[in-house]
Amino acid sequence: MYMSGHKSSDMFAYIETGATSTLDGIIDTVSAEHPIAPLLNILKPHGKLVMVGLPPKPLELPAWPLLMGNRNNSNLKIMGGSIIGGMEETQEMLDFAAKHNITPQVEVVSLDYVNIAMERLLKSNVKYRFMLDIGKTSKVGCKLI
Repeated sequence: MYMSGHKSSDMFAYIETGATSTLDGIIDTVSAEHPIAPLLNILKPHGKLVMVGLPPKPLELPAWPLLMGNRNNSNLKIMGGSIIGGMEETQEMLDFAAKHNITPQVEVVSLDYVNIAMERLLKSNVKYRFMLDIGKTSKVGCKLI
């Protein structure tokens, strides 16, 4: 299941539908400040929350769902994270993606569309990440790899 949490209201609406304890795992890529408790609430017992986004400020971390669980610890949640890595890890990831024909889901936009793209970002009107195609507008030109 893919759920875009770019709007906190989307996440809370999902939880209000009775979706607590429904997901095995969440990969949280958000690099802005956001609440962690709702994410932990929608995880199943022993569900995993992996954070790979780096918010600008420390997040409030509710310890209860991580540490207490219930009497036999069958409701514990597991949380971890990672930074993106260095050049070696990035190259390994790109090699793996190429070998297995894994491609990104992006919306390619030209530089003359960048202001509209920024407006769409502010309105949370984005399904995928934007990728700027500067090859068509650059005087020098470049090759996108």
